[in-house]
Amino acid sequence: MPLIASDHFRIIVGLGKSGMSVVRFLARQGVAFAVADTREQPPELATLREQYPQVEVRCGELDVEFLCRADELYVSPGLAVATPALQQAAARGVKLSGDIDLFTRHAKAPIIAITGSNAKSTVTTLVGEMATAAGKRVAVGGNLGLPALDLLDDSVELYVLELSSFQLETTDQLNAEVATVLNISEDHMDRYSGLPAYHLAKHRIFRGASQFVVNRQDALSRPLIGEGMPCWTFGLNKPDFHGFGLREEGGEKFLAFQFDSLMPASELKVRGAHNQANALAALALGHAVGLPFEPMLNSLRAFTGLEHRCQWLRELNGVSYYNDSKATNVGSTLAAIEGLGVDIPGKLILIAGGDGKGADFSTLRKPVSQYCRAVLLIGRDAELIASALGDDVQVVRMGTDFDATIRRAAELAEPGDAVLLSPACASFDMFKNFENRGHLFAQAVGRLA
Repeated sequence: MPLIASDHFRIIVGLGKSGMSVVRFLARQGVAFAVADTREQPPELATLREQYPQVEVRCGELDVEFLCRADELYVSPGLAVATPALQQAAARGVKLSGDIDLFTRHAKAPIIAITGSNAKSTVTTLVGEMATAAGKRVAVGGNLGLPALDLLDDSVELYVLELSSFQLETTDQLNAEVATVLNISEDHMDRYSGLPAYHLAKHRIFRGASQFVVNRQDALSRPLIGEGMPCWTFGLNKPDFHGFGLREEGGEKFLAFQFDSLMPASELKVRGAHNQANALAALALGHAVGLPFEPMLNSLRAFTGLEHRCQWLRELNGVSYYNDSKATNVGSTLAAIEGLGVDIPGKLILIAGGDGKGADFSTLRKPVSQYCRAVLLIGRDAELIASALGDDVQVVRMGTDFDATIRRAAELAEPGDAVLLSPACASFDMFKNFENRGHLFAQAVGRLA
């Protein structure tokens, strides 16, 4: 069906997943638009030409004169707004926007908006499950799962959006019911001039927000807000008024709100201090929009983690099994070892190895010696890791027999221990990708008896 002409003309810049969601939305609205992409063969080009053959597409170097035909440019997250052609168009009066701004203009239900350097996918998923358990018609997406515009539906009662700094660069006024920056650490420094610029992009999430959730233990997560604005906090220390945190009673840690304990931290299936912080952040966000505690706590008890991210699989003979196949670098494996190591009664049986991509494994030596009973090494760089670990822990070289590795780990584990697949390496020497590695691990663990 031909697009209906309008007084305004838009250009979508970037034809990836989010760009295609803007195409679908504008087409439904009957708005005149065109598409541009810096790549000669953008990912969704064939789909666009098949489904919307009437839409003009320009591929390759951005043409400023072409961009200036538009009143508004919807810039995909993969393209920095600092791109010279975009800045030249903006200087000539063209508005730079994005899919999240467009979503916000049309969403009729409250928005919970979540960003951060780490854990945003976990917290977003948790809040979505809490809202579902509370009987809400909820839509979850953004940077996670479906693009925001594909979520729009008048029957939705609550939107839960994960947002990246890239998406927030083009978000002028989000107007979320509650917004949070979970944490800030250096990331994407190839795109930003430094931490301050990255921090400013993240904090655009607070524009127009009605309520705020702040990490008490990360000063960079706190926005500059006026006195009297509703603000909730979370942290791993003891909470005060309007705060979620940890309280200790009888030698046991409890998730708590203000001065009341809510549930023992030991009832979480996801282990580690970082996951306790994620649970507290989700509780704060859910509480801010009026979700009752009972369904939220039930969701926490049931949550086993996102697939391949320190995901609890099962317990057998007193031993828990965790799939952290997403840990394709040393830093991720360090976080998993330290997060789980302090939170289980026994020791870790670590399965690591693969294609190390030239990494330095020496930083693993101290936490491995502290928290691991044994390390089982697989794949191409097993010897490099063994050399880095030294003699402080039992090291077993398993080669490429993955099933035998998992059976051996089960034999070495004692009640209270945890078997952790956290390779610190890429997977391509033995597997299709980290997902394939994680799925095979889960299947092998499922076969243990």
